[in-house]
Amino acid sequence: PLFISRLCGADRAHGQTGVCGETADLRIAWFGLHRGEEPPIASRRGSGAFFFTGCPCHCLHCQNWQISSPLADNGAVHARTFSADEFLAAARSLVSRGAATLDFVTPEHVWPHISALLDALRAEGIAIPAVWNSSGYVRPELVEEYAKQIDIFLPDFKFDSPALADRVLHDARYPSIALAAIERMVEEKGFLRPFDVTGRTSAKKGVMVRHLVLPGHANDSIAAVTHLHAQFGPDLPLSIMSQYTPIPALRPPPPFDRRLAHEEYDRVLDVVERLDFEHVFFQPMDDDDDDPFLPDFRAQNPFF
Repeated sequence: PLFISRLCGADRAHGQTGVCGETADLRIAWFGLHRGEEPPIASRRGSGAFFFTGCPCHCLHCQNWQISSPLADNGAVHARTFSADEFLAAARSLVSRGAATLDFVTPEHVWPHISALLDALRAEGIAIPAVWNSSGYVRPELVEEYAKQIDIFLPDFKFDSPALADRVLHDARYPSIALAAIERMVEEKGFLRPFDVTGRTSAKKGVMVRHLVLPGHANDSIAAVTHLHAQFGPDLPLSIMSQYTPIPALRPPPPFDRRLAHEEYDRVLDVVERLDFEHVFFQPMDDDDDDPFLPDFRAQNPFF
């Protein structure tokens, strides 16, 4: 089945590799308790996160480039193929360790595996919110299917401009695809709730949208949040991120070869505040060259 928006037509079940870079095998680069998500998702206990290899987007700035990009030297990454039983055992272990949610990162091309896992967990009486942690590059007509088993949708809305989407992700359709998908997600699940900024109570259901401000493109970010406000209103939960880091291995052209400037991020925050969004996470900017949000998937734990 063609689960992702590229519609590349690869017969992955018979070993062909899709645009995502993967066959039908389930390959996981890392799983564990992850405290890097927003507090309603991670809670104080951490989310039970699965980072899958492959991605249909191939953005020129991806922080997970080691496991998502066809340019990556995956021989240095500790990724391996999981059977259904191994996937289930891994999920059980995270639940037993107190995970607040099960967080599936870049799930589009491995949806059949996730669907089978969630069926198996629920057959065992294990009830835990499932998170669809996605680029937003999702076929809108499939959201209803996902929503039968997914509790929380955490999509990106990366760009408002088709031209910028084409430059970064190589598909000018991205803004229209992502907005239509987010609209379906909101119809299915509503807005994220409860929205506890302290992380004491983890979210159970709903949608929160992420947006990463890109260097040299604050105007597109302003257009993006304005568009989201017009379509969904000020109650839409947002996470406005400042963590952009250029990846030398991906050879990003200017202005993507530099960090985000404080004044660029502040311009976007000013507009978010003027639009009176009620539930927003901001991200402090750090001038330190050691970016805490940039994982190293060559390490046993990429987040430490």
